[in-house]
Amino acid sequence: MPPHRSKSEKNDGMAKQLRRDPYEVLGVSRNSTDQEIKSAYRKMALKYHPDKNANDPVAADMFKEVTFSYNILSDPDKRRQYDIAGFEAVEADNQELELDLSSLGAVNTMFAALFSKLGVPIKTTVSATVLEEALNGVVNIEPLLLGQPVSRKVEKQCAHFYSVKITEEEARDGLVCRVQSPDKSKFKILYFYLEENGGLSLALKEDSAKTGKVTSAGMYFLGFPVYRLDQTVNSVAASKDPDAAFFKKLDGFQPCEVTELKPGTHFFAVYGDNFFRSVSYTIEAICTAPFVEEKENLRAVEAEILSKRVELSKFETEYREVLAHFTEMTSRYTKEMQEIDGLLKQRNEIHASYTTVPPSKRSSSRSRSKGASKEAKEDGEVRERKHSTRDRTKKKWYNIHQKIDKRKQPC
Repeated sequence: MPPHRSKSEKNDGMAKQLRRDPYEVLGVSRNSTDQEIKSAYRKMALKYHPDKNANDPVAADMFKEVTFSYNILSDPDKRRQYDIAGFEAVEADNQELELDLSSLGAVNTMFAALFSKLGVPIKTTVSATVLEEALNGVVNIEPLLLGQPVSRKVEKQCAHFYSVKITEEEARDGLVCRVQSPDKSKFKILYFYLEENGGLSLALKEDSAKTGKVTSAGMYFLGFPVYRLDQTVNSVAASKDPDAAFFKKLDGFQPCEVTELKPGTHFFAVYGDNFFRSVSYTIEAICTAPFVEEKENLRAVEAEILSKRVELSKFETEYREVLAHFTEMTSRYTKEMQEIDGLLKQRNEIHASYTTVPPSKRSSSRSRSKGASKEAKEDGEVRERKHSTRDRTKKKWYNIHQKIDKRKQPC
């Protein structure tokens, strides 16, 4: 007889059967690039976002489906697993959704801020309102000159847009756009493509990270693959397994989708990602022609990090095997100790059985000996208390006599 399933389990089973192909949901082919998948997701997420479709359950379901599909296809490992074995190979519990803080409400934002304060990674997305305004071309864009930093303050869940113009030579030399916040605020640096209608479509996004006494983020277009480290990758698995936090630390080390820029005008933005307050920041765009040595050093260091990621994968297998063996040995140690103590106890009981004294008398004699030792201990305590009392009495009377004798002395 098949086991009885609850109503919720049946609903979950039906939901899994009704899942659509993620490629079909996003309207992309199976050989689509990461950038094509990302662009398709952002357009559909913007279309079905709850902010634009209040009280529309169909749009809410579509938004969830689009987000779920993107969470699979945006992760190289999960995408490969899905391509090989479908949904069964993808662990739905590990899908980490991105939160739009502008649509959470005060209470939910407080909870998200609390979890973030406790060290739980909270992935956030750019407000749908900001993306829609950019796509419609109604944002204010300020020019950002190369080598001239600009310091400003942006409100939470809002963005400041900048345009950077580069020549053919500057594009060949490479460009870096960096943002720092002196008050350790959370922000995102965004890069946009210019659409045919004059609007801006989000292409790249980089979250700030703590670096010393500031938070910073940067985009590096140096003509060769530059890597970014996503700290929130596998954060759920790491929270369940402390060792995974170490072994999966470099899983989020992935190459940026764009490695070089063409001559012309490019568009960046700084997005305030704090929960409750505005963000003070400084943005700077730099041509990397003078930084030849730094470029080579960066390329070399990131190559070492990639090698270390491969080594970590091998080391994890060895570590898990040794750890399993150690756990087995520890368990055996405890078991052997308990068995030895039990055998020694049995041996002592057998030794004690070699006597002609009946068991009842042996137990009564043991009770008497215990009682006698207890009485002796109590008698000793009583004698000790009496002795100390006499000492205190003598001392007391001695002091009184001393005082009387002193008063009798003539002045």
